[in-house]
Amino acid sequence: MDIIRNYQKELEKTLSDFETKGIVPSLLLHSCCAPCSSYCLEYLTNYFHVTIYYYNPNISYKEEYDRRVQEQIRLIKTMPVKYPISFLEGTYEPEVFYQIAKGLEDQPEGGERCFACYELRLLEAAKCAKENGFDYFTTTLSISPHKNAAKLNEIGEKTGSVYGVSYLNSDFKKRNGYKRSIELSKEYDLYRQDYCGCVYSMVNSHS
Repeated sequence: MDIIRNYQKELEKTLSDFETKGIVPSLLLHSCCAPCSSYCLEYLTNYFHVTIYYYNPNISYKEEYDRRVQEQIRLIKTMPVKYPISFLEGTYEPEVFYQIAKGLEDQPEGGERCFACYELRLLEAAKCAKENGFDYFTTTLSISPHKNAAKLNEIGEKTGSVYGVSYLNSDFKKRNGYKRSIELSKEYDLYRQDYCGCVYSMVNSHS
């Protein structure tokens, strides 16, 4: 029988260990958008030197991509945090997303196409974390109630092992994280889109 892991408790144990040791590690936080990152930043900047990594080739239209980037930067500049946040933008390469989505176009939202998209973004995040000497990397994606946290952590651990960098296990929707992200989005008047980013999720959200 498979053991169901509690990723929030794993995260809390890791953070407690940092406090006991008196260390503040560096974290590369892959972000899908400013609203989803809001609670993650409020939480994690108490324990890490955080750099937001914005790599989202799944976003189908350049105008949408640019708008989300600017909202992310605006949030970072205005949000009061314990340790300053840095920003690193990846390459916008939608053709790479379409390559991994090929043959999976008709998959339901939250299925194999989404898992391939998670892996695409987390592989790039792991590579970036390794190249830039970060202690850990993780993603904001688990804050969404529509995202499979167990699958995200499985992929995160796998991609981390590819590059030899530690993945920070997490499930940010826990502890009312998703609810808090909605509150913070209102507080900072963030642009909150109604679909994940790709054309397939857009069609699904509007159908």
